Amino acid sequence: MSRPDLNQVKENIEYIAIGSELLTSSYPETNSLFLADKLENLGLEIKYKSVVSDRLDDIVGAVKVALSRSRLIFISGGLGPTDDDRTREAVARVVKRPLVFCPAILKKIKDRFAARGAKMTPSNRKQAYIIKGAEVLDNPNGTAPGLWLETRTHLLALLPGPPPEFNPMVEKLIEEKIGIYRNNYVLKAIIRTTGAGESWVEDRIKPVYRLLPPELELTTLASPGEVQIRLTLPVKEINKQNEKIFNKVKDMIIKLLGDKVFSTEGQTLEEVVGHELSALGQTLACAESCTGGLLADRITSVPGSSNYFLAGLVTYSNKAKTKFLGVPSKLIKEKGAVSREVAESMAAGARKQAPADLALAITGIAGPGGGSSRKPVGLVYIGLASQDGINVVENYFQGNRRQIKVQATQKALDMLRLKSKNKKKSIKKDKVDSQ
Repeated sequence: MSRPDLNQVKENIEYIAIGSELLTSSYPETNSLFLADKLENLGLEIKYKSVVSDRLDDIVGAVKVALSRSRLIFISGGLGPTDDDRTREAVARVVKRPLVFCPAILKKIKDRFAARGAKMTPSNRKQAYIIKGAEVLDNPNGTAPGLWLETRTHLLALLPGPPPEFNPMVEKLIEEKIGIYRNNYVLKAIIRTTGAGESWVEDRIKPVYRLLPPELELTTLASPGEVQIRLTLPVKEINKQNEKIFNKVKDMIIKLLGDKVFSTEGQTLEEVVGHELSALGQTLACAESCTGGLLADRITSVPGSSNYFLAGLVTYSNKAKTKFLGVPSKLIKEKGAVSREVAESMAAGARKQAPADLALAITGIAGPGGGSSRKPVGLVYIGLASQDGINVVENYFQGNRRQIKVQATQKALDMLRLKSKNKKKSIKKDKVDSQ
């Protein structure tokens, strides 16, 4: 069977997410972001994107519209064992093909349950039906197999909705099926900064815009505590000349932004900090009040963090600050729990209790209540204790409760990053001086 015209596929790619829950405020649709990123690496882009309920008629309608305007269509979700999983039925109806039973799929599902010491439920039998003529896409992380369907005019990929299943299957699809439709190679870079707002970053990198070739795209993306600069250059081939152009722009941005840049390869701030601590052989502890453990959660999200992170104490109440960190109750009464002095005492206490080379402490008012004219919502003190002493920074963050907590942990991690960076410079200078 002949495939759709190559140029039509390049210019007409569509994504459909199936799931009534994705139309609520509780479940954001994120699979399309992963898919778009992978397609961009081939110089391809999604032209249409939609989210559709679980109702059969709605799915049928969405697939019909997609077939009328697109050549390559990705559909995620609705391949499970429950009654509201109707993607197979809907697509089969639109392409006018029957569903056929596949014993090999049923055996895989049974074996998967048996490996966990469980018995397959009767409802899972539904997942062993496929659209006639479709190729089965193996799903190593779930019971729902994907389907790849080729017609004379269209290519359809039916994939499970959960990201741990969707993502690896997309990567394999791109490698085995979609790669032949590559339009361009793409040079990409994500420069991540913290400690400055979007307007400051924009003002600093203005000289770069004069150097940008028309095809090199520069965009900025702001989020609480971070601004990203994304560079994208589509090229027909990767060679020294276009790499030179790309790297010239990238290096100039990094130089202009200086210490505000914490990553040029996409790493998170906690990953960068973890790498620095490991390289220096230093250990860390933290004490948190208003962030409620978010700082420790970010630190320990990095694989290997047990090599440098010793302890995290969530001392939310005043009594806990006194009992576990040794913060004098008199100090809290005189200065208040949200104060420079208490942050300093918390940092010292965490470093001593762990014991650790470094300790971070956060105390503040995340809101929406609890603020005053003297100590407003968003006031956060962050302390960093080391053998050199204790440095406390006063901050005023804007936003809702969650945003304030995120910004506080971002600032704490950045203080640690800069401390580690200066430590490395000092060690390097000492080595040079001793030679």
